[in-house]
Amino acid sequence: MRIHLSDLWRWDGTVERAPYAIIGVIGFAIKHNLDHRLVATLLFHRPWSLFNYWIPPTRALRITSLPRGDQVFLATLVALALPFIWTGVVLTLRRLRDAGLPLWLVAAFFLPVVNLVFFAVLSVIPSRLPAGLEAKFSGGRGRPFLDRTIPHGELASAALAVLLTVALGAAFTALGTLGFTRYGWGLFVALPFCLGLGSALLYGYHRPRSYARCLLVAMLSVLLLGAALVAVALEGIFCVIMAAPLALALAALGASIGYVIQRRPSAMQPAPAMMLVVVLSVPGLMQAERAARLEPPIFAVRTSIEIDAPREAVWQQVVSFAAMPPPDDPLFRLGVAYPTQATIDGRGAGAVRHCVFSTGAFVEPIEVWDEPNRLAFSVASSPPPMQEWTPYAEIHPPHLKGFLVSRRGQFLLTALPGGRTRLEGTTWYQHNLWPAGYWQLWSDTVIHHIHWRVLQHIKREAERSAGE
Repeated sequence: MRIHLSDLWRWDGTVERAPYAIIGVIGFAIKHNLDHRLVATLLFHRPWSLFNYWIPPTRALRITSLPRGDQVFLATLVALALPFIWTGVVLTLRRLRDAGLPLWLVAAFFLPVVNLVFFAVLSVIPSRLPAGLEAKFSGGRGRPFLDRTIPHGELASAALAVLLTVALGAAFTALGTLGFTRYGWGLFVALPFCLGLGSALLYGYHRPRSYARCLLVAMLSVLLLGAALVAVALEGIFCVIMAAPLALALAALGASIGYVIQRRPSAMQPAPAMMLVVVLSVPGLMQAERAARLEPPIFAVRTSIEIDAPREAVWQQVVSFAAMPPPDDPLFRLGVAYPTQATIDGRGAGAVRHCVFSTGAFVEPIEVWDEPNRLAFSVASSPPPMQEWTPYAEIHPPHLKGFLVSRRGQFLLTALPGGRTRLEGTTWYQHNLWPAGYWQLWSDTVIHHIHWRVLQHIKREAERSAGE
């Protein structure tokens, strides 16, 4: 094994798996120490951990909306990262070329969490053999245990691949949700990717399979895992539906990489090591997330409506409102909690508002009472965000308690011409689900529907009282 300095910047040629792994590990260690000790600690006096490479220590999504200090901090990290990114990309290109794999797979280098498994797999796959030697590996490959375990038939090998990955997936889901109590990168990113990768490798163990069938096996693994989680009461149907788009996309990516690998008989030589990497990466990442104690970002959702009534009439409905009619929104029929009425104890700052939902009541101490302009409150306690849609009487997955938490809210009333009012409702909330950006799409949608139900009710009641 030889390592040359030119390996750090040349994109042509090849690099074997040992130098690739060594340079990658040492490069990452150097990069992390520079970020942690030099940039974060010495220059900017900020905390920095390994998980901050996938979850930046900022609550903003757009760098233009960050404070000046955060912009400088992130810009410094990006500038320092550029030479390391170049080295990582060129090494990955040369490793792919050496292994005889398509160069477009370098795109996996930029995918959070997936790039860790991808790096580990590339560190195991051997160099491509000459054509004459490679042909020798198309028959028996000298792996007695796997040869005896995995059937040769196409249907039988597909069934084994699906059943084995579903069983492991269910076990890892139970470990992550019930053992580690984490709904994060390990569960929603690493697990579906590894299901796709592992199912394709198992399916194509004895002989190469078509791309479409590798994808089909991976999709079946994910879909059957979702059904199994509902069947054993680990999750509800609606939560499985929400996770499905992300899981299916990542499983397809894993299956694509697995398909490329299983097309080369010699690349399947280290199959036991690759399977071990796939199996251990998921619980390993779950444990790392548990140790990291990630701080979830705070999101804000704003919804507004125009009302044909003066602010004074609207204010009375904002502070408290009578029982609402049953919802006709399909989202609430799927089990998402919905508001039913609001009451208040006292007046002014210090009063306590209770917004009653189908699953319980939000307790909201009033912080700002600016009648009839603005009502702002914190949230002292909140009920479960939904009642799971399940074939059982009820289930209690951990994410129903403490994973979607409302922190504060406000109603802003703005006078419009003609005695009309613009009412804007805002909720600031957190959720302990990762990737945060993906789950924000769902949580923002749910909160918008909740806002809209409340605002429409206030509009009807305010316009009715103003017309009397």
